[in-house]
Amino acid sequence: MLTFANLMKHTHTVSFYTLGCKLNFSETSGIAKQFEENGYARIDFKDGADIVIINTCSVTDNADKKCRQIVNQARNISPDSFIAVIGCYAQLKPDEIVKIPGVNLVLGASEKFNILKHIESWEEQNLNKVFASEIKTVKEFMPSYSTGDRTRTFLKIQDGCDYFCSFCTIPLARGRSRSNNIAETLKTAREAAQTNAKEIVLTGVNIGDFGQGTDESFLDLIQELDHIEGVERFRISSIEPNLLSNEIIDFVAQSKKFTPHFHIPLQSGSNEILAGMRRRYFKELYVERVIKIKESMPNACIGVDVIVGYPGESDTHFKETYQFLNELDVSYLHVFSYSERNNTVAVRKTDGIVPMELRKERSRMLQILSEKKKRYFYEQQLNKKFTVLFEAQENHGEMTGFTENYLKIKTEFNPDWVNKLKQVVPLSVNSDGTIHAEVLVDEFQPLAMA
Repeated sequence: MLTFANLMKHTHTVSFYTLGCKLNFSETSGIAKQFEENGYARIDFKDGADIVIINTCSVTDNADKKCRQIVNQARNISPDSFIAVIGCYAQLKPDEIVKIPGVNLVLGASEKFNILKHIESWEEQNLNKVFASEIKTVKEFMPSYSTGDRTRTFLKIQDGCDYFCSFCTIPLARGRSRSNNIAETLKTAREAAQTNAKEIVLTGVNIGDFGQGTDESFLDLIQELDHIEGVERFRISSIEPNLLSNEIIDFVAQSKKFTPHFHIPLQSGSNEILAGMRRRYFKELYVERVIKIKESMPNACIGVDVIVGYPGESDTHFKETYQFLNELDVSYLHVFSYSERNNTVAVRKTDGIVPMELRKERSRMLQILSEKKKRYFYEQQLNKKFTVLFEAQENHGEMTGFTENYLKIKTEFNPDWVNKLKQVVPLSVNSDGTIHAEVLVDEFQPLAMA
């Protein structure tokens, strides 16, 4: 009987394609590490590996379509590749994925970290195999951090969500909120620090819920992470406004390692829509959080997630959201058009369905507002001193990097500056949305954010 183990005597390459969030990229790196430690050579997706692993997202219908496109690309690049699909889409719709021509293996949330075992025990008659347990059985937390980026790594500190917002499938795809304890998380953070990345981004599904059900908290964690050696910066990814306490804000304001950059989901500027979404706050709390951040860190960058076209969102509701965001002292918006998702509360709403063209129009309006806010924020930072972590070379002999408060700096390429923190003075905003800055050649010294 032909087994996959026999087939692999002459083939030892694996490639990965990751869709979706930073958490997915972190988990892909953790899985890739398993393969590399067992003798597999990781190569680029476009080079046609013997095994192709696609880590999926399922936040929107577009993400589902993207998964199918990547499967087709993999088949075109290497028709004989063994294709495995994991991730959120694989948990939610495994029977749909396994019917895609070329897919050999589908693993849900409980099995994706055991993918090496599944592949090496594969037998020919097991083509088109699905392993996807009910999500309520998924309780284990698997730590991971991303690799491959010289400047930063995404550290997974939490998984799952207990919030069950009416539009969201993430609890169905990833299960209930869970995390390691602080001691184990610090151990993983120290390991991530050995990659020589200067910045660690804390990621998860609902990171403010770290330690849920224990006597440990997200605040306790970041206070301990602040003492990790070998890391110049920590950046907090998306955190819910009801979990972003004043104590967390005060801590970041005085920390030398945690950056003054917050990404806080809003979703709507209408309390009526927020209630329908089953969000755990109203817009008044959101305003309080923004004011508190700006009082403590005037130069802080604040990003906002917002959804347009939720069922029942009238023109009045949208105008309320637009006006709310227009007046709010935030730096940029991530705008999403509402997408119907199976097995959610929102998909059962039959009244007030917003036409797709209207969703797109509202999205365009907020994207334009975001560009205006970002430019205004950038202009307010000119002629001040910041530190930038420079990244690799871009086109035309230029390089870019981000300051502590997430200004994107562009300057002439200097190989000695890659993965280095340098002091800069932003001078002007470029037409491409970056900032031209003077790089100070003096030795780097950490700067407190006034």
